[in-house]
Amino acid sequence: MRSKPTGSPSNRNDPSSPGSTIGILGGGQLGRMIALAAAQLGYRCHIFCPETDGPASHVAARTINGDFDDEAALRAFAQGVDIVTYEFENVPAATARLLAEIVPVAPSARALEVAQDRIVEKSFVKDLGCGVPAFRAVSSLEDLEAAVAEIGTPAILKTRRFGYDGKGQARLMTPEDMVGAWDAIGGNPAILEAMVPFDGEVSVLVARGWDGRMVHYGPVHNIHKNGILDISRVPAPFSEQLAANAVATAEKIASALDYVGVLGVELFVVGEDVLFNEMAPRVHNSGHWTTEGAVTSQFENHVRAICGLPLGATDPLGHVEMRNLIGDDANQWQELLADPNLHVHLYGKREARPGRKMGHTTRVTRA
Repeated sequence: MRSKPTGSPSNRNDPSSPGSTIGILGGGQLGRMIALAAAQLGYRCHIFCPETDGPASHVAARTINGDFDDEAALRAFAQGVDIVTYEFENVPAATARLLAEIVPVAPSARALEVAQDRIVEKSFVKDLGCGVPAFRAVSSLEDLEAAVAEIGTPAILKTRRFGYDGKGQARLMTPEDMVGAWDAIGGNPAILEAMVPFDGEVSVLVARGWDGRMVHYGPVHNIHKNGILDISRVPAPFSEQLAANAVATAEKIASALDYVGVLGVELFVVGEDVLFNEMAPRVHNSGHWTTEGAVTSQFENHVRAICGLPLGATDPLGHVEMRNLIGDDANQWQELLADPNLHVHLYGKREARPGRKMGHTTRVTRA
């Protein structure tokens, strides 16, 4: 079994050495941007994913198509790479554990296990002493009735697993909404969370290396539309105290997980404090601005972190705004490219569907 990266570039079999191969689980746009950043540093990337024409495959040296429970395909994939990471959080933890028997994997299977189950995730963060909205586990309509009686309404019902971009969620504005909400999420195991009267939403992205050293981006001010991130802005329009609280929460979580790589932590702003919303054990949509707007992008720092390299500076290069291109928004590419100060990123997806992230734009206004 290979040892974890030491940071020495002299050994060509050390995953930290440029010229080595990074394996990425998942073929989406986040994998694409990791692969592009890795290439800049002299690494090759191999993709493992079920789909045959994912955005990451367009820029990678090799793609292996297979399911995440295909042990033979996973073992063959692991033999061809020096370290494995992932670009989305729903990789089965068992897959990460299997690969870790053959090659270093970062972040760890433990990070996946915590992030993939909202009850486990919220309980983990609460036990660290960080603020979280009131929540209760719900496994039946009777459980939901008891949870509503305790937490009250308005509240939001979310599936424990696999929800993202507003999927797998239903709002309860009054107790009369319980049956409709339960049916809306398919009667799946869930969590009921109190709705927070927040002043804004922010995220902090932490890059943490094998040696425990950390750098951070944020807080980033996020604006959502229809449950999907629409705009991210830096700097966030909140106080220094609020920023310190947000960063402290994210770094506490990363340290407790012994995390390696970039971790995205989403938070509600309540006065001068923050409440935890959710985490993503991967590079994050709210960090796309860093490619043009920071000294070192989140994608490059993810590569640096997992490969044991020194982490890069995260300072913003001015006032930065990132806007997602959702569905048909990407069809405006000619108009977008006509703006000489707008950075346009298109992910190469063939079909624009409602709610599908097709690309993003970044604008940097230097002071």
